[in-house]
Amino acid sequence: MEICYESQAASEEKQQVDSEDEASDGDGDDDDENLREAAGDSKDSSSLEATRDLVAMWRHAGKLVPQEMTDEEVRALAELTTKSSRKKYLKYLAKKECHRRTHKEKQAKKKAEREAWIEQSRGQDEKLRNTFFLQFWSRSLDKVLAWRSAQAMVFGQPLVYDLSYESNMLRRDVENTVSQLMDVEAYNRRATDPFHLHFCNLQLDGTYRQELLRRYGKEAWDRLLITSTDRQHVDVFPREQLVYLTADSPNVLRKFDHSKVYIIGALVDRSIQSGLSLANAKRLKLATARLPLNEFLHWEMGAKNLTLTLDQMFRIMLTLKETGNWEEALQFVPKRKHDGFLQKR
Repeated sequence: MEICYESQAASEEKQQVDSEDEASDGDGDDDDENLREAAGDSKDSSSLEATRDLVAMWRHAGKLVPQEMTDEEVRALAELTTKSSRKKYLKYLAKKECHRRTHKEKQAKKKAEREAWIEQSRGQDEKLRNTFFLQFWSRSLDKVLAWRSAQAMVFGQPLVYDLSYESNMLRRDVENTVSQLMDVEAYNRRATDPFHLHFCNLQLDGTYRQELLRRYGKEAWDRLLITSTDRQHVDVFPREQLVYLTADSPNVLRKFDHSKVYIIGALVDRSIQSGLSLANAKRLKLATARLPLNEFLHWEMGAKNLTLTLDQMFRIMLTLKETGNWEEALQFVPKRKHDGFLQKR
């Protein structure tokens, strides 16, 4: 779930930017016509090659496009019908490729530094390799963290992520959602008192699960100390224990209740479909609540345009569970979006 807070003025500004983007860059009309012809049958190999050739032509013309594209990405590009959507998709792929390349370079640099450090340490003191500290550092810490997660699966408070929104998102939004869910799992695994994470409505043949398996690998996914199921949360827990967290709820979450099971919608929606998770909760007749952001934070210039990622939302809930202190928990709200905490009355 991305929990969103946006004023009417911010929405109008966003629409105006989108309209200007639609009207700009009129030099590519001939290229767009070629791409629509190539999209006539995206499954045909000749059409895919035609689309690849057109992307290569755009690349030589200096436009922001990725250096490499998979067949699936080429098909997805060919199926888009508007110039604006194609430009945004190619820009997204180019940025994703750049981030992936930068990540690989950083990993290679870290690996080289780590190998250099190991070689230096080996030369300084060969006996240090056999000390209890290094053995504990390399092996026992993972066992301790795994033990905490295993304990949480038996005795820990459940926290549910509702994965029923893949039909409301584009493929790239599902990929972003999975990235944030992986961050959530990593934060929970390192927590002193972790939640028992539940991934509900996870369909076996759905896009969520395919992306999770691709990112984790089947062996690592099967070893994760979480509960994943294709059942709804209302079929797993008593309905009276469930509280759906949504920014559109009229009810404010004043205090963390350790007897409740909180639900967070696994939704990353760039178009900000307001009220989607609230409507889902109402349809299932579930209690709802929102974070007390208005009650604790001072919004800059009176405009509220805030998106909480799944991992930010998780860290807020984890801190609130451990401390019960809202000011400490809301430190994970991005500071660029607000102007500090309101003065205590």
